[in-house]
Amino acid sequence: MRTAVTSVGAVLDQLQSGLRTTSVVAGVITTLPVICFAVIGSLTPRLSHQYGAHRLLVAALGLMTAGLLARAVVANVVLFLLFSVLALSGGAISNVLMPSLVKQHFPDRIGRMTAVYTTALAIGTTAAAGLTVPIGDVGDGWRTGLGSWALLSAVAVLPWLPTIRDDRPDPSVPRGLSAGALARSKTGWLLAAFFGFQAFQAYIIFGWFAKFMHAHGVGSGAAGWMVALLSAISIPVSMVTPSIAPRHHRRVIITLSLCYLVAYLGLAVAPVGGAWVWMVFTGIGGGMFPLALTMIGLRARSAETTAALSAFVQGIGYLVAGTGPLLFGVLYGATGSWAPSLALLFVALALAFAAGWQSSRPRLVDDELAASRP
Repeated sequence: MRTAVTSVGAVLDQLQSGLRTTSVVAGVITTLPVICFAVIGSLTPRLSHQYGAHRLLVAALGLMTAGLLARAVVANVVLFLLFSVLALSGGAISNVLMPSLVKQHFPDRIGRMTAVYTTALAIGTTAAAGLTVPIGDVGDGWRTGLGSWALLSAVAVLPWLPTIRDDRPDPSVPRGLSAGALARSKTGWLLAAFFGFQAFQAYIIFGWFAKFMHAHGVGSGAAGWMVALLSAISIPVSMVTPSIAPRHHRRVIITLSLCYLVAYLGLAVAPVGGAWVWMVFTGIGGGMFPLALTMIGLRARSAETTAALSAFVQGIGYLVAGTGPLLFGVLYGATGSWAPSLALLFVALALAFAAGWQSSRPRLVDDELAASRP
């Protein structure tokens, strides 16, 4: 779900040189995942109703495999961008489908099964960021590094193949709740804000923290390892957070928010002296991501409603998240100081905390929508 994203960041300099492209195009390449997650994700419930969730997921993973292979061999940046859309389709569609598939197959184990796939997602994110360059060094540079992840997505298709036999959708049956209908749900908007502002912080963290540390005198290699550490911390956090009982979610939100707060204060006051400690706290704070995904499954009554809610929350959330690195960079460029940029993180944290606190109430969007009908 994330190898197509983080593998590019690891070899972006070599990719720019190999395709002879500008920094502007490089910015488009790094922004493309957010666009795909928002746009393709919003279309997923409709496609799922027409073709079936399992068939759609298998097709998306197949397209992902083809896109990963194709973009690794093209010499034209336009083709690279087009095939990147295919490569990102698997992640974009599975982002929306996974909460609903967990709801469908494991309605009594939502937290535990969400922990399984978010942990796998964290491992894939870390592996693609850390192993793309070494794999490329063994072969033909960045092309081998990027293309190698097609093997993983091809293998990921296999366990889903048996599920398509019983996946016979009937397009004549009226489609269930649409993502747009969730605009009438207060909980839907709160979840979208919670997901969006936690992702807003995450995109800034992965996009800017290495540069921030390097600007304060930390070597580029060490700065990279610091970001790798916070990414690695997300693996055990993803295992634990979704499994915590829903009645304790507010305590979890407080804990994760405090971890982020300690990290941001540390970066503002002593960015180098306690750098490794701040990375650990940042990694723990990132547990807001699997918690948000878990809450999507807990706030809907059926798998169909969960899919619509997932599309609504993540469609809006990723659009919000995409503005984070841009605003962070604009503030730094306009002022020449890191203080306004860091202030942006505090604001995003406060908004994520407030939205998460409110959306943790045990309410179902189905009931809210039923109550809002005239």
